[in-house]
Amino acid sequence: MIGSLAEAVSRAVPPESTQQAVGYPSLFLLVVVGALVPVVPTGAVVSSAAVVAFHQSSPFSLLWVFLVAAAAAFLGDLALYGLGRRGVASRGGSRWLARLRERAAPERLAQARAGLEEHGVTVLVLSRLMPAGRIPVMLACLLARMPARRFARGALPAALAWAATYQVIGVLGGSLFARPWQGVVAAVALTVAVGAAPTVWRRLRRGSAG
Repeated sequence: MIGSLAEAVSRAVPPESTQQAVGYPSLFLLVVVGALVPVVPTGAVVSSAAVVAFHQSSPFSLLWVFLVAAAAAFLGDLALYGLGRRGVASRGGSRWLARLRERAAPERLAQARAGLEEHGVTVLVLSRLMPAGRIPVMLACLLARMPARRFARGALPAALAWAATYQVIGVLGGSLFARPWQGVVAAVALTVAVGAAPTVWRRLRRGSAG
């Protein structure tokens, strides 16, 4: 009974070619949407895709996940920055700029502006790797009226470093477990924990200070 059930499940899983044909465009779309609307856990998406790619037989699966994720993150950042620049240039602003302001705590924005003045576009790379660090730094770049080309020079290595980091998390999750779904659960749990850590830490500090 168990053997027949396992065989039925394995038959229901699409072949690798089908998974790749659907998976790569889906990965690209989710990361771009996550860059424009910063509520999609794009790090978890990339890590999950890396887990699946790790268990595939194609030697280029992980490379494609990295390239697709990095390209989507870079293009998404450029698109959001372009929308934000329209808001800065116009008198009434824009909803995109307003959302960026809402998601950037005043103290984080002040730190981002100070770091931008001291280190320049290098801060963009670090902001992509720090939980909740991307939006304050992008807003600081907008308020400083950084040219789009200069922003792109910092956003490109930032996207590459970000994609590589979350792919490593996925590879680690995939290597620890025999089945892909187990690695996906582990990778998602780890990325969610990393993303929530700064918020928890700030609340603990405020509680101890109070």
